[in-house]
Amino acid sequence: MTTETNSDSCCGTGSCGSGTTVDVHGIGVTTVYKVSGMTCGHCEGAVSQEISALDGVTAVTAVAKTGEVTVTSTAQLDEEAVRAAVDEAGYELVGHV
Repeated sequence: MTTETNSDSCCGTGSCGSGTTVDVHGIGVTTVYKVSGMTCGHCEGAVSQEISALDGVTAVTAVAKTGEVTVTSTAQLDEEAVRAAVDEAGYELVGHV
């Protein structure tokens, strides 16, 4: 396993978060995505906010330390829509976990 440090972190040290959850009601399909570039709580919040705006999303949990973003939605999401949301937040969707 390789550890990378992103010196371009929005908070400089990459130490301002331990997971951000955005819950917008309900349960459904849960998918875990791998996102590169998140280093702090602000990063987690930006990714969570963009993904939670997608139709059908009911909850998002982003964890910078692992690069994992868990998304719960009412139905399977279009991966290109998720990729576009992550890109809009300034990060890269690597794939599924």
